[in-house]
Amino acid sequence: MPPNRERHESSGPAAHPASVLFEEGDGAAMLPVCDHYSGVEARMRKSLALQAEWGPVFDVTLDNEDGAPVGAEVEHAHLIAELLGGSDNRWGRVGVRLLDARHDRFADVVQVVLKARQAPAYLMIPKPQGVADLELAASVIDGCGGQGIALHALVETHGALREVDALAAHPRIESLSFGLMDFVSAHRGAIPQSAMGVVGQFTHPLVLRAKLEISAACHAHGKVPSHGVVTEFKDMAALSQAARQASQTLGYTRMWSIHPDQIRAIVQAFSPSTDEVEQALEILLAAEAAQWAPVRHRDTLHDRASYRYFWQRLQRAVQGTALPGGSAGSPSSPLDAAGLASGALVPDDVRQRWFGSARH
Repeated sequence: MPPNRERHESSGPAAHPASVLFEEGDGAAMLPVCDHYSGVEARMRKSLALQAEWGPVFDVTLDNEDGAPVGAEVEHAHLIAELLGGSDNRWGRVGVRLLDARHDRFADVVQVVLKARQAPAYLMIPKPQGVADLELAASVIDGCGGQGIALHALVETHGALREVDALAAHPRIESLSFGLMDFVSAHRGAIPQSAMGVVGQFTHPLVLRAKLEISAACHAHGKVPSHGVVTEFKDMAALSQAARQASQTLGYTRMWSIHPDQIRAIVQAFSPSTDEVEQALEILLAAEAAQWAPVRHRDTLHDRASYRYFWQRLQRAVQGTALPGGSAGSPSSPLDAAGLASGALVPDDVRQRWFGSARH
């Protein structure tokens, strides 16, 4: 138990932190921190089986763009629809990357995917040139019965980056991702190949500018900024460093994985540490006992501005362990070793009061 926690507990009814700290509609979207992409049938099936085992601490995106054989996009969509409706889609956290909205088969693919027995959690729109392409995609999706499905979009063109604030502000958008390789290629050789690597993508000014603009736009509108791929998938040290830079320096709250070995490292880098969770609990419980007036914690003054920060970090920690059936974060969970055990520090009474669930 973190020191001094017991002295902060309140005996009377207390207001929920979210109702005190945020105005209605101010809360940002929160998604699993890792978005795992796969497009080849065997890898899609393996990804879904892994998610079924570990729980929805990571999303799976089935790829109907780069993952589909050229000319066989509709046939690939039928396979994806089958997988969406299969038993391994246990948690309802499986999305689909569609074709470019201006592709001849876009509407055909959308129709097939939306006929799946279980709807996708979200639909990723690749290569929009701006808001007009997003609106085009949304109109087709809505016309096929997908009005309630969240949309994600890839910022990987000059036009999309120019209109990134408007994309993030769009009511259908839940998350924006950065498409590194297409963005670099769009500069027609003016950006060196090294900028697509694990080091260069964090140092080249044009790439770094794009990442920062996406992150800032998403945070301004309460959406989720999702960092793109690290292609050096066998270099776990480099991947971990990249994930830390994305989350701690650039403000991203989600990151793509393209190999199962990358999932643990991404989850660990994006999850609060044990020390952070203990600090957040101490401060928030003290604030609750003080009815959210300012409090002193370890010779530092805190008020609602810092409470909001610690509340969001605590939400992130709990997200990985407050799962249906209590499956993730259990002693046998493979992701406990990846840092998600920090969410288990939240006592059951606090978890029940603030998050509506208890560990099992």
